Amino acid sequence: MLKKIGISVLTVLIALVVMFLVIQFMPGDPVDIMANDIMKKENIQYDIAYERAKAILNFDPDKPILERFIDYSHGIITGNLGNSMAYKKSVISIIREALPWTLLVASLSLFLSFSVGILLGIFIAWKRKKVLNSALIIYQSILGAIPNYVVAYLLVFLFSVTLGWLPARGAYSTSTTVGFNFPFILDVLRHAVLPVLAFFLTTVSGWILSMKANSLSILGEDYITYAQVRGLSNRRILLSYLSKNAILPMITNLAISFGLLFGGSPLIENLFLYPGVGYFLNNAIAKRDYTLMQGMFFVIIIMVVASSLIAEILNKYLNPRLRES
Repeated sequence: MLKKIGISVLTVLIALVVMFLVIQFMPGDPVDIMANDIMKKENIQYDIAYERAKAILNFDPDKPILERFIDYSHGIITGNLGNSMAYKKSVISIIREALPWTLLVASLSLFLSFSVGILLGIFIAWKRKKVLNSALIIYQSILGAIPNYVVAYLLVFLFSVTLGWLPARGAYSTSTTVGFNFPFILDVLRHAVLPVLAFFLTTVSGWILSMKANSLSILGEDYITYAQVRGLSNRRILLSYLSKNAILPMITNLAISFGLLFGGSPLIENLFLYPGVGYFLNNAIAKRDYTLMQGMFFVIIIMVVASSLIAEILNKYLNPRLRES
């Protein structure tokens, strides 16, 4: 256990160093971008605009990279990730605002795709119908190969632009009173439908295929044949023998998938203007907001590595052979 935790901590540290260097060497300078805007708006010389931009952003691009890294490391240790250059507020406060929205969409998407995938995977394996297998292969070939943001565009065009059934932007309507009340909760769920559906449609076939493969493998075991010979009902075989054993390997994949889904949120959230971690990360990249980029990448790295660690722990405790070793 301690070894796994140590490896996870080391992974986070390496990822943070790599992330810091990539951000620092990105083309584009936030001071230069703001200086050009100031120069055009106020019709002043570039040098004056540049100095003013440095003061506004509280960022010196000429500062040695080693000093920047020391400041960044100190901020992580002390829990102070700095202030966003673009939003003029602390990165921690932005993370607090954004994280619940990403967790909501990621959790709902994963719960729905996993649940439906498990049920359909068992059903297709049990029935062994050629038409069901063909339909699954066709679905996987089409939607499994299309990026989720393309599916999201199609959903927006159909349900928002054409039919006008669902909102396409934001996490809730500005006219709704924010708070723990039924109208607000309902409005939040309506706004989450399309992002969740985009993730669901592109991931459910993977769960179906995995569960189908596990179920077919279990159906070939001797204890299944013995249960059938004993005259046990199909319902009992499905619930007590097949599903219980076929679902165990899927639990560890569930934890890993959560981290990957969380890390893959930027494109979807940016499309729907959904104020989650991915949305703010996209804005930070566009505006070269280094401090906000570092903060959002930090959250994503932690979530991905933590999900992998949880998956390993679950795999050990759910698999008797690994538990004994």
